[in-house]
Amino acid sequence: MAHLKAAPRILCIGIPVRDLTFRVEAVPARGSKANATHLAEICGGNALNAAIAIARLGGRVAFAGPMGDAREMSSGFILAQMAQEGIDTTHIVRMPDVTTPVSAIMIDATGERTLTIYRDPGLWTIRLPDADDLLADCRAVLVESRCASFCVDLCAEARRRGIPVIVGVDRAMSLQDGLLTAASHLLFASEQVQETAGIADDGEALRRLAVLTPAFLAATRGPNGTIWLNETGELEETAAFPVEAVDTLGAGDVFHGAFALRLAEVEGVREALRFAAATAALKCTRHGGGQAAPQRVEVEELLRDVRIAPAGIEPR
Repeated sequence: MAHLKAAPRILCIGIPVRDLTFRVEAVPARGSKANATHLAEICGGNALNAAIAIARLGGRVAFAGPMGDAREMSSGFILAQMAQEGIDTTHIVRMPDVTTPVSAIMIDATGERTLTIYRDPGLWTIRLPDADDLLADCRAVLVESRCASFCVDLCAEARRRGIPVIVGVDRAMSLQDGLLTAASHLLFASEQVQETAGIADDGEALRRLAVLTPAFLAATRGPNGTIWLNETGELEETAAFPVEAVDTLGAGDVFHGAFALRLAEVEGVREALRFAAATAALKCTRHGGGQAAPQRVEVEELLRDVRIAPAGIEPR
């Protein structure tokens, strides 16, 4: 009897967030009020959104990172949502007298999001569990860039063991950031790659950073697709899938999760980028942040129905 191949185990490292989302026609002007048409309470945070996507796509996910005091409501809510998604929470570290992050997010009629968030400074005093426990049977590590202060050593150990380390970058990085060299793959958003490199052009910014890191480098640009450097240092582009976006919250995180899983499955960046683009596109067609990530069958159906050509996207 043939044995089924086990799904890859991906370790996600980050700081979970309790999100309160409000749908509005337009973000209110300073000092004014606006009525929301819908309210939802969801769990979020870059790595957690990615973890949900990985689980929905058929991967095995373990999560490591800090969470607030066991007595507070926010952490209990998030843990319950993670359990529902089948995410392994064994390695989450509860932080006494620390508050789990909470964000207030407004999503306007175009699907764009505006948010404010509180993160307790005490979260960064965490010490992660032992590397042998975290990296056992691990096929890839996915990290939020803001977590460098407590995970660089673990990421470096993962690389020593031949495990890919994918960093989802959603803010400008210091050029001395340890994750620049500890990572095997750095996935920026367009604005952040330009801010990090100090160059107002995605391609030139990637080339500038390539001098500082051996990592694979890419920048996502929403509906304009993803630009990246291939193994010979040439720029390539992966087109986006055209959809009518209603909610972009968590789309980049879902992209990172899908990329990490597909990379662990096939070890090829072209296929991983295309798979990630399809997953993120489907997420944007529904409300719910990372919890709107699609199932594997939906992504595979979209990939079957759409052919990406050099000039863009054409139906078969």
